[in-house]
Amino acid sequence: MIELAVFDMAGTTVDDHGIVYVALQDAVEETGATVSPGDLQEWMGADKVSAIKALMERGGQKPTEERVSAAFARFREILADRYARTPPVALPGVEQAIAVLRGRGIRVALTTGFDDDVAYPLLESLGWGVGEGVASMIDAVVTTTDVAAGRPAPFMIHHAMEKTGIHDVRNVLAAGDTAVDLQAGRNAGAISVGVLTGKLSHAQLAAHPHDYILASVADVPSLAETQPPASK
Repeated sequence: MIELAVFDMAGTTVDDHGIVYVALQDAVEETGATVSPGDLQEWMGADKVSAIKALMERGGQKPTEERVSAAFARFREILADRYARTPPVALPGVEQAIAVLRGRGIRVALTTGFDDDVAYPLLESLGWGVGEGVASMIDAVVTTTDVAAGRPAPFMIHHAMEKTGIHDVRNVLAAGDTAVDLQAGRNAGAISVGVLTGKLSHAQLAAHPHDYILASVADVPSLAETQPPASK
């Protein structure tokens, strides 16, 4: 039985209207790098500093620490400006699904390639409280601020377990809309679930190791009472 569901944010639980893609591409291209759609897709879901460094290098620019830091600052500026103009909203059925899971005693945590300064204001704008209070929507949040490395490393999922007191990773379900989400779930030893609410098609997600592909997080409660797949 699932004890903890770990969900990505943008594209998985939150509809940010694709703004994070635009902000990342714009920030990297301002350095003079060329960003291909394939490279951008590959690095979505990863921590944004690592993504900027990799995309700069692939796009023909030298990713010095100073230049990467400046590009990350621009990414945050672009993101904040666009979010202010077009606020993120919960994806359909997500809030209800989270309520169902928590009503069954299943903990719910969010992980993200954002740092604290981006993630928490976004959650506040949605009205998603964290913890055990009356306004609580989720049990824990793990950002890139909390770990040594973001996805596809397993650390955010394991830290979500630590925050929620879950001991057995075989009872953890990790869902996201990108390839690195699936990789992180598999690397962590969790049940790895792809959802089709992001930019990738079923075929694109299914090309990566996974346990399930679902239409959205709204379908996760139907899996929550299942035993882990035999491959686990």
